[in-house]
Amino acid sequence: MTTPAARALFADLFDYAGLFPPSKLPMDRAVADYAEYVTSAHAWMLSRFVVPVTRLGEFEEHAAERSPKPEDGRRANGLAVSEEDEELADKESKVNPHRSRPKPWKLSAIINADKSLDKQIEAIFDFNAAHESAPSRGLVEIDSIELKGATPAAIDAAMDVIPEQLNPFFELDHSGDIRGHVAALAGTGGAAKIRCGGVTADAFPSAEEVAVFIAACAAAEVPFKFTAGLHHPIRAEQNLTYEANPPRGVMHGFINVFTAAALAFNKRLKPDELVKCVESTEPTEFRFEGDALNWGGHSLNAEQLERTRFTFAVSVGSCSFTEPVDDLKGLGLLE
Repeated sequence: MTTPAARALFADLFDYAGLFPPSKLPMDRAVADYAEYVTSAHAWMLSRFVVPVTRLGEFEEHAAERSPKPEDGRRANGLAVSEEDEELADKESKVNPHRSRPKPWKLSAIINADKSLDKQIEAIFDFNAAHESAPSRGLVEIDSIELKGATPAAIDAAMDVIPEQLNPFFELDHSGDIRGHVAALAGTGGAAKIRCGGVTADAFPSAEEVAVFIAACAAAEVPFKFTAGLHHPIRAEQNLTYEANPPRGVMHGFINVFTAAALAFNKRLKPDELVKCVESTEPTEFRFEGDALNWGGHSLNAEQLERTRFTFAVSVGSCSFTEPVDDLKGLGLLE
């Protein structure tokens, strides 16, 4: 059985990034997979679809038939849907947007560093406005963006431009001193992001770098997300791509890093203590027992885990959803 602690830790955990390496799926396949995942038994673990702003038009082309529509609520109840019904559903959704509507798709848009931030935000607002004014095009909304945070000054400048309707995640360079970057985000409504891997072994930050990042965000009360290199729950050597004879390397585990985040957030553990959690390669060290997750003599209850996930360690961008689900089943953590 999936315990309350496991549900608290894994709920809305994965932002689906199937467009990106190592999966690097074509848009039609990535959208089709996401449409399948959001109706699966483990949809409660799935969060946003990650898409570059420059590919929003391509996304709309392939999502038009698959994204949820207002009339889907009537179809789910076995009611016939005519063209008049669809028009009524559109009108009703504007008056009472929550009545009988299926859950909309949420998107996280990747900002292109070589293009104008202003123009890309304008494109996002045009996209949202088009779907809000014509829900029959699909109940889809971009509510977060992801961009590079090269310097504290660059973060400050971007935050002056980004409207409050969008939640920005700034990717920080884990190889440098990120404390100034995190300080620049404190109290602004902005969030941090750390890349935890890639298609080569040198793309993976050390356990110490991950621990320092988590501790810095906890100290400054800055929320964050992970991305890349976290397809598997526990730290281990894995294939880094899906090609024949792929390169191999040690990948961080998403249970490791989110447990470390919960310990930093609730217990104020320091980086040297968090490193031990990030480096653990033994699944049995992470004990999900009813309402609690126990590791290293520390216990975190479901409420603490929920608060961590809701306000601090928000999600992980992953190009695979089936791998983490299958691995969790293999560990006996999912039905």
